[in-house]
Amino acid sequence: MDGLKMFTKLPQKIPDPFNLLGDQPKLAFRSQPGGIAKLATTRNISEKDSYWEQYVVLFDSASDVFTLITHNDVRRALYEAPENVATLVRVITARLFNLVSDHTFPASPASVSSFASSLMRSGTGAAQERNTTKEVLNCIRILQRVLPAVFEIESEPSRFELEVLWKRLPVREDASGASGAAVDEASAQAQFVIEDEDESDEDGEGAAPKSPPKQPAQKSAEPAKAKETMPSIAERLFSCLIDLMFCCGFTLPTKIQVDHYKINYVIWEKGVGSTTDPGPSQQYETNKTEVLRLLLVLLSRQIYIPPSALFTSPSSYTLHFVQNLPRRDVLTVLCSLMNTAMNGTHPASANMMGTVAGRLPYNHLLMKGEDPRTALVAICFQVLCVLLDFQSGGARDTGVEGQAQTSGPTAKTNAFRYFIAKLHRTSDFAFILNGVVSIFETEMSTLHGLLPGSKKSVPYMVEAVVFLWKMLELNKKFRAYLLDSDKGMDVMAYLLCYGLEIKDKPEQHGMCRVLSYMIQSLSAERAFGVKLGSPLRAQIPQKWATAGTAGDFMVHAIYSMVATTSGSLNSLYPALIIALSNSAPYFKNLSVTSSARLLQLFAAFSNPSFLLSDEGHPRLLFFVLEAINGVLLHALSDNPNLVYAVLHAHKPFEDLGTFTLARGLREIRRIQQLKEERAAQAAGRDNKGKHRAPRDEEEGGGGGGETPASEKARLLQREMGSLDLASTDTLPEGRARSVEEELASTRPLMSPTVSETQMGGSGAPAVSEKARGKMRAGRTSSGDMTGSLERLAASGVGRNGFIPTQEWVASWQQGLPLDAVMLVISELLPKVQNLQSSLSAATATSAITDMLRSANLDQVLPKPPALSPRRFMWSEASIVWLTSLIWGEIYVRGMTPLGIWNNTAVRLFYVKHAQTQPRQITETVTNVVGGLLGRTESTQSLSRRQ
Repeated sequence: MDGLKMFTKLPQKIPDPFNLLGDQPKLAFRSQPGGIAKLATTRNISEKDSYWEQYVVLFDSASDVFTLITHNDVRRALYEAPENVATLVRVITARLFNLVSDHTFPASPASVSSFASSLMRSGTGAAQERNTTKEVLNCIRILQRVLPAVFEIESEPSRFELEVLWKRLPVREDASGASGAAVDEASAQAQFVIEDEDESDEDGEGAAPKSPPKQPAQKSAEPAKAKETMPSIAERLFSCLIDLMFCCGFTLPTKIQVDHYKINYVIWEKGVGSTTDPGPSQQYETNKTEVLRLLLVLLSRQIYIPPSALFTSPSSYTLHFVQNLPRRDVLTVLCSLMNTAMNGTHPASANMMGTVAGRLPYNHLLMKGEDPRTALVAICFQVLCVLLDFQSGGARDTGVEGQAQTSGPTAKTNAFRYFIAKLHRTSDFAFILNGVVSIFETEMSTLHGLLPGSKKSVPYMVEAVVFLWKMLELNKKFRAYLLDSDKGMDVMAYLLCYGLEIKDKPEQHGMCRVLSYMIQSLSAERAFGVKLGSPLRAQIPQKWATAGTAGDFMVHAIYSMVATTSGSLNSLYPALIIALSNSAPYFKNLSVTSSARLLQLFAAFSNPSFLLSDEGHPRLLFFVLEAINGVLLHALSDNPNLVYAVLHAHKPFEDLGTFTLARGLREIRRIQQLKEERAAQAAGRDNKGKHRAPRDEEEGGGGGGETPASEKARLLQREMGSLDLASTDTLPEGRARSVEEELASTRPLMSPTVSETQMGGSGAPAVSEKARGKMRAGRTSSGDMTGSLERLAASGVGRNGFIPTQEWVASWQQGLPLDAVMLVISELLPKVQNLQSSLSAATATSAITDMLRSANLDQVLPKPPALSPRRFMWSEASIVWLTSLIWGEIYVRGMTPLGIWNNTAVRLFYVKHAQTQPRQITETVTNVVGGLLGRTESTQSLSRRQ
């Protein structure tokens, strides 16, 4: 009892003079009326109220801010006390501007003794030593949390934004600039190598800063009056962020500070525009990430605009950043972002232990959290992609020489796109290409390592691919450099391998489209085609490797993209098949397997079930025929294997020449009846097998009856028998087997509705006499067959309500490029059949190959037309699609660890929220007390626009 009394005498709240845990003020901010709740419950809080001080000094990390302040808190305040949110933005930005110009910022690293003395002073009630670096970071974090909630109010810029962020106020005599720090222009002496070549410097920084696009225009625009207004908060915030990106002691080493000027516009790392490296520091990299995150939040205004309004309602923030920055700022920011991204994992950015741990297998499973360097590289890529992609409103590329097809950016539309297009030095191209290839090689190494899953995949692979696409799109000289280099085919192989790896992931199908368009763009270049005949040197995963040339690998990879996705990537097939058509004139010495793959694609796309199921399917057949024609007209003698495969499958080509709707429907109906009969036969065998199984085992000793494998082989031989040149028995044994085995695997190419039907328009396979009788009886009753075909056309063939007609069939059938193929078949097929009949199987293969290699049909075939590859053409729809894809990736990546845009009304793309279990109160308290986020991975998922 005495002990009990002793405990009851303890105070209810244990004093914590040192406040070592630092949890009490944070918990009070979340739970007490004077904390975050006051923002919505007390109207018209004065800017001078001490309430705002806690937003700057209370938090110790980004996770503190994002845990203790939710979007619902800000959203509630915007509805119940919007003037308080406006005051918060004004107070925080004013504090940030003043801090950056303050001589105490950035704060010097505190020593152990000063830290201990500050704790003692805090315990005795004395004022704690001020940490201006922490205050600046808290200002940045508060804006990161508040602005997304402000942006989501309306799709158009709201009155709140115009009044608070974009309104220009009269100049006060004591007003200071965004940073207040003098800039020594000599510090940026001639470090840029991006020259305008044929452009004047007027495009760079000659134009005065423009007013925000959405700011109400003033009636009187007199020069004197313009000088009396200050830049808006948004404009000053952009200038302040750029200063912070190049602030010595905060994002750059103090050793490069010039005199007392702490702002030094020096490119972060060596590479484009700079040959010197200021040197990395983990703390500086973390601060860079914080600044770039706020910049990305400002640029994210466009994700709250619906896709239909992307061009008519451009983001004022991004427009200002890409159009109104001085030339110096654009170049320094662009080169800093690009060099950091291309340098990847900086060798000196980690200590010895970190470097060793990074090389250990499965290290990503043991080490929690993301490496600061990786986070910085990822956000550099994200900002780069957003800036290089932006083409809304006045940032649209302008036409060159009045041609709509050829357009390019200018310094007045989008300065970042413009200066990327102006890169021209070989050393810069080599640096960028080596950086991208290094990322691709790292990703490939995670796919074919000896220990599966031992390495974590590159988290910014999507952004790296998009950045490469922007480089290829905007800079013609870089594109030529890439294709002329010995790494051109390596890049092609890496892109295709990455596509093969993600093709079965529905959430990555948008990325598959990016890859298909990139391959189509590359294939339109002559230098790309010339390199297809060379061996492939890239180290790719063994499961995708193939013998032969780069052209062989391209054929195999595209075939796999089409054949193994069961129609789920239908929208990508045109770009991939066009890439084959563009490259076909350059194919040389295609292997037997590659040749069979091309014929499999033809067989799949020429199947009546596929042709008649969708209005767009005949164009795929057209592109495949173009690819085959490209080989026959430009390199016939260099590709005997493909010519032989064409001759071997001559029947489908001949049938296409006389294809009609009725004929296609009859073929579909015949296959359906055949399937029904096979199903009935299988059911009968199963019933009989139940009674005969013991006897079969006894008689055959386990091998007397027909095994499933032998039955499959027999059925396969019956199905493929009609594709033989004369008969399978007359073919050379090895050749016949390889061709038949390759052609037999065409089933997965069919659309899901007809995936199990036969893949060619060939003759009927051997069926039972009963089935033959039924088929003959059906065909003799023309009325019944006609009615059946009409019902089939109306209900069972087309998808999504499409009904094929004979007029539609005639519109595309007459335009199929069959002439060259039919001429080759008519000239060479008799010769091949003669060789087959006169020679033994052992010698026929080499004889046929030699004959086809020496064949000259110049006098028979039409003159090869001039090459006119089909290039990928940008449209408004494709621009909107890529913008939504980029921001979708950024949104998903922002979900962890902070959840920057989570639970806000995003309109650019659709966000699907999965139900999650409510978090325990104890877990929340633990997170707040420790200042650690500790939250589990979000179960939200994003359905990207395909």
